[in-house]
Amino acid sequence: MAIKMQAARFELKYIINEEKMKGIRRYLKGRLTIDEHDDPDNPQGYTVCSLYCDSPTFKLYDQTFQGHKNRFKLRIRFYDNNPNGPAFLEIKRRETDIIRKKRTAVTKRGALQILKGAYPSPSMLYPKGGNLDALNRFCNLARSLDARGAAYIVYTREAYVSPDSDHVRVTFDRDLYGGFYYPGEELYCPADGVRPTVGGIVLELKFTDRFPTWMHELVQIFQLERTSVPKYCLCVESMELLRTGLPTRPSTAIQMRAAKAI
Repeated sequence: MAIKMQAARFELKYIINEEKMKGIRRYLKGRLTIDEHDDPDNPQGYTVCSLYCDSPTFKLYDQTFQGHKNRFKLRIRFYDNNPNGPAFLEIKRRETDIIRKKRTAVTKRGALQILKGAYPSPSMLYPKGGNLDALNRFCNLARSLDARGAAYIVYTREAYVSPDSDHVRVTFDRDLYGGFYYPGEELYCPADGVRPTVGGIVLELKFTDRFPTWMHELVQIFQLERTSVPKYCLCVESMELLRTGLPTRPSTAIQMRAAKAI
């Protein structure tokens, strides 16, 4: 799955209930279309699984928790458990209110090598969507932090996009949970995990230029209140990783852990 990226954009987040989500869906009709990657077998969308990387002292967690205006995240994102499918190394930067993303597609074997500390190589790139510069940047940032796999962050996403451009995107995220990662294991999406309290469905309004008039009207009609929903931080706290620290050796139960059917 190759999700289109908005290189530089604004993101506004809101917590809504099921009833409000139905109304917003109706409002979006005629303005946006369902994302082409939506799962026809799942009316709630497709699964997003990301392995977030962090330093042993949780430096990236702290940047978000403390509300630093300029910060970044490192994650390895994938959308299925096919060992031959791509994984996406992503650098997500926040510069005050602007979000910038840089990512590259790599093989899952390549992602595993990077997690083990290997130096970047063109052989790690996935045939479609590979970017050597992004790979080098990701690895350099990870090395500067001594970053390693911290936790799987999993949720279901229903996405809507503009039929004419990639300037506007609306997503509904639900069923958030965090899964434990152990060094040395293959990338996989855990079937379940520790579920933080979110309070509803996460609505995100994403746009690359000025705030569209119809989005402004949507916020007013449905009386939405902007909030912060740091998925990684919520899961880290619920999993008590700040107390236990990151695992430093493979789990003896790796082979017994169930993968999510996606």
